[in-house]
Amino acid sequence: MTPNPRQSLLLDEVRARGTATVEALSEQFGVTLQTVRRDVKLLSDAGLLSRFHGGVRLPSSTTENIAYRQRQQLNEQAKQRIARSVAQGVPEGCSLILNIGTTTEAIARELMRHKGLRVITNNLNVAAILSDNPDCEVIVAGGVVRSRDRGIVGEATVDFIKQFKVDIGLIGISGIESDGTLRDFDFREVKVARAIIEQSRQVWVAADHSKFNRPAMVQVAGFAEIDALFTDQAPPEPFPSLLADAGVQCEVAT
Repeated sequence: MTPNPRQSLLLDEVRARGTATVEALSEQFGVTLQTVRRDVKLLSDAGLLSRFHGGVRLPSSTTENIAYRQRQQLNEQAKQRIARSVAQGVPEGCSLILNIGTTTEAIARELMRHKGLRVITNNLNVAAILSDNPDCEVIVAGGVVRSRDRGIVGEATVDFIKQFKVDIGLIGISGIESDGTLRDFDFREVKVARAIIEQSRQVWVAADHSKFNRPAMVQVAGFAEIDALFTDQAPPEPFPSLLADAGVQCEVAT
């Protein structure tokens, strides 16, 4: 199909947000819910959008993440708000593990004025950012470096992480499915994330709103294995009850 001007603007809005509710799109464009639903159906039938209950997102694969450069720009302001919220909760003089992802890189930038941190990471971008903080000791995991995002993965990485026990494990995630499972795309990356969870006294997950109801192939963990979730919008149903049942503290960054 060739989208009409309103549908093209709707596509641009979803691309900018990552996901959007039907209600938000209706308000944004000053049209009825029925009009938005009709547009969304036409666009999803054409493969340009993907629908979920109450909202819409860009079509996504369960087997492959979107490109790193695109992820850097996607929901950039939301990630900055999340990063500030996370940094406010990190006490000075504690030990952390930060994993792969554009959100954890935003968190690293917000930790630049923290003192007495000891940070272990399998993310060369995080290491480069925090190495400019003279009051932060950075320990880089060994393993295979992925050229596309400078993440470090592999059995050597898992073995390295298992040497430590840290105060807080900070992990980004690619998708949170409606049953409360945290998922990602690369099984090697997931094995490292599993090691981080096991070696952390507290596990904090940072995920912007686009990660809810986003499918991915490999299971990382369930809500019962994490202590806090930092996001930028109130999670849609059924996530509030799932988080409450698992005892997860949900922080919505403003």
